[in-house]
Amino acid sequence: MINSMTGFGRFEGMINGRSITLEIKSVNHRYTEFNCRLTRGYTFLEDRLKTYITSKVKRGKIDMFVSISEPEDTPTDVVINHNLARGYINALNELETTYGITNTINTVDVGKYPDVLTVNKTPEDEDKVWADVKEAVDSAMEGFLGMRAAEGARLKADVLSRAETIMSLVSEIEERSPETVAEYQSRLKEKIEELLGSGEYDEQRVITEVAIYADKVAVDEETVRLRSHFEQLNTYLESDEPVGRSIDFLIQEMNREANTIGSKVKDAGIAQKVVKIKNEIEKIREQIQNIE
Repeated sequence: MINSMTGFGRFEGMINGRSITLEIKSVNHRYTEFNCRLTRGYTFLEDRLKTYITSKVKRGKIDMFVSISEPEDTPTDVVINHNLARGYINALNELETTYGITNTINTVDVGKYPDVLTVNKTPEDEDKVWADVKEAVDSAMEGFLGMRAAEGARLKADVLSRAETIMSLVSEIEERSPETVAEYQSRLKEKIEELLGSGEYDEQRVITEVAIYADKVAVDEETVRLRSHFEQLNTYLESDEPVGRSIDFLIQEMNREANTIGSKVKDAGIAQKVVKIKNEIEKIREQIQNIE
């Protein structure tokens, strides 16, 4: 199955009393790149997420956002630093006495001073946290991978359609190429007869010249290789493995064969077909940049 490198998936909900919001998206990239933004205190999940996601996605720039809250029943204690609170209160009373400032301090004010109150929470079980987050990831991945597969199917259909167009043009070139040699031979004879009138000329020399011309404009080797490349393309498009980079290399080879044909031909009709082939190859190249 051909997959696109473009995808998006999202999960938002409660899992075991824990609120989780998770988004994953990917775009084109030559290799695999994974970036993750996690709620503070849960960065221990990053390596697990990277390993899990890259086991399912082989190529692309992947960005993930994960927001996690603690379960509502997480044990929490608030500890008072009495020495620090006493120090703040004594300092404020001293300010009142020294400068005649009215002291309006209350417990809320004291509680706001740094480090007077400390929240102590029971450390969470990392394996349990991962199990909850993995469940959210799996849910988001359904949409994410589904989008990549659907876009991949569209890319495959477009590439196959363009490949069919190219093969049709190759067939036309193969059919037309021998005709250009026969036309060259006819023009050569006409030119000689025009110059020599009814005089005799060396027929063998004409045959030799035609053979040289035929060798120069022969494109059968190139068209055979093009057909072979497109057979390989079809094989890649049916593969279950990531083949984007392999197809990219194959497209370069196709373009090289098309350029060689274009440099050999002397016929305007064939030259126009070569231009169309190169245009279609370029469109395929653009499309496969998004194939995993």
